[in-house]
Amino acid sequence: MRGAVLHAPSEVRFEDQPSSSRRLPFVIYVLALGTFLMGTAGFVVAGLLPQIAGDLQVSVARAGLVITVFAAGMIVGAPLMSMLTLRLPARWTLVLALGIFAVGHVVAALGSSFGLLLAARFLTVLATGAFWAVANVVAARAAGPDASSRAVGVVGSGAMLANVVGVPLGAFAGQLMGWRGPLWVLAVLGAAAMALMARWVPHESPGREAVSVRSELSALRSGRLWLVLTACVTLNAGVLGTYTYITPLLTDQAGIAAGLVPLVLVGFGGGALVGFLVGGRLGDIRPYTTTILAAASTAVVLLALGLLSGFAAPTVVLVALLGLFGFVATPVLISLGVRFAGRAPTLGSALTVSAFNLGTAAGSWIAGLALDSTFGAAGPATGGTAVAALTLVPAITIALVQRRRMAPLLVQGTVPTAPGVPV
Repeated sequence: MRGAVLHAPSEVRFEDQPSSSRRLPFVIYVLALGTFLMGTAGFVVAGLLPQIAGDLQVSVARAGLVITVFAAGMIVGAPLMSMLTLRLPARWTLVLALGIFAVGHVVAALGSSFGLLLAARFLTVLATGAFWAVANVVAARAAGPDASSRAVGVVGSGAMLANVVGVPLGAFAGQLMGWRGPLWVLAVLGAAAMALMARWVPHESPGREAVSVRSELSALRSGRLWLVLTACVTLNAGVLGTYTYITPLLTDQAGIAAGLVPLVLVGFGGGALVGFLVGGRLGDIRPYTTTILAAASTAVVLLALGLLSGFAAPTVVLVALLGLFGFVATPVLISLGVRFAGRAPTLGSALTVSAFNLGTAAGSWIAGLALDSTFGAAGPATGGTAVAALTLVPAITIALVQRRRMAPLLVQGTVPTAPGVPV
């Protein structure tokens, strides 16, 4: 590419036609619609638990297993389904995943037992894992190496938008139609999205090299991939572990009325949406710097949240900032995971999905312990500060490794002209 100007040993700045000014292919937004539906399906049940519990005659605590199943299914489902659909063209993997998603919601809506609901839920989660892993790879390829992080950011922003729009609308629909109503809506929209995927996702190139399970598993030998996965776990553990118990902090510590809590959470979701999009743009220019600064900023926000949680106004602002800074690095890490997996981009993408969900599960457990400590409601934010700060270790290590690998190329004058090119 013409006009690439060396700015730092590990990153390249583009002066001619920067990626941030290029229009992304329409298929990126089609994929974002898919992640919006699946993000909505993942979290809308949180607002429907009392209705589900009453209708199926289980306790609310037991009904909460539908959320636990989602997290557990994403941890194992994403890499498992990426391997099982390895020889299937990406286009049809996405269509099939949406088909299973739709059928799973039909089964859940028609079911009369809690066991059947859990089984249907797990089925849809497997489809979600497969869709998410493949969608990231398709988006990165469609956008090209110099806009891959931005494309992944847009795709992921669909899930962030689900928290701001989809989940509240689903909860409202549940109040009007009963808890089964939103499931029917998701089933219909999932079927409609199948047609969009079949229309807009490009066919595989005839010359694309066939992949095997062995070649995919070779990605596991990449030390840089494991550093990325570690960063995914620690960053999400710090952010979403704290978010899991944000309501006690808002009501007990900050003194915010319970009726205003949803508005504060919308601020978090809006911040996360902006962070995802901004992170995607910055990640195509300075991926390693973006990751380091995002991790450091997140730790600082969490520390401030723990210290200032006794004051309502600063707490509201800090919750929104937590969403903003806490998700800036997410599309960058996904893009790096795809890149560092080499010949196994789908597995790399799937493993980042698993790592983020593992971080959510581990972070929630740590935050629960902190909540019961002497720190009280501020405990999750205090513990989240330490966990999020750990992200700096793999983030800085990746930057140093890349700098060292680039050094010989700098001497020879053969620096790659696109940050999406692995070195």
